[in-house]
Amino acid sequence: MKQELNQNATGVKRPLKLEEIWRIRTRIEIQNNLMQLALLNLAIDSKLRSCDLLSLKVRDVATQDQVFERVQWTQKKTGIEVQFEITPRTQQSISRWVQNVALQPSDYLFRSVRRVNQPISYSYYRSIIRSWAEQLGLDSDLYGTHSMRRTKATLVYARTKNIRAVQLLLGHTKIDNTIRYLGIEIEDAIKISRETDC
Repeated sequence: MKQELNQNATGVKRPLKLEEIWRIRTRIEIQNNLMQLALLNLAIDSKLRSCDLLSLKVRDVATQDQVFERVQWTQKKTGIEVQFEITPRTQQSISRWVQNVALQPSDYLFRSVRRVNQPISYSYYRSIIRSWAEQLGLDSDLYGTHSMRRTKATLVYARTKNIRAVQLLLGHTKIDNTIRYLGIEIEDAIKISRETDC
């Protein structure tokens, strides 16, 4: 039992379900926490790893007048460029956040209040996600930063069953990585892949 708990704490983190996203978003909106609302929305839209998401500066996603509809970003881990769409809901939340705290183009989008010219830390980002899970009555050990990266990918896969599309969304070089990331059995993945090729 102890070993199982340890695996849960360090293993693959669960993606959020659509209804869970809505519940978290509603709570954040009630609290009027503009930073967390922008963070939640952009983390899901972008599907970026935490090191990339927290590295974003205002100029990467917006001009003075508007938030971009589409962004190209080179991943730190792989060096591969990925493209992601920023949905209208996320555009609005980013715009409100940037205006509310008067962020400049060169500022980190999610800047730290303690460290000058630095983004929020990975540990703080992770603690925010764990708090969202706790507020929903979920086991916070099962959720982490990769939950955010996996959420939209699993929703897209559930709707389309298109593994290759998800591979492109995540910027994976090997489809095997995408299969493991989605938690699909290899045999099922091969079968689905063949069906979508027909």
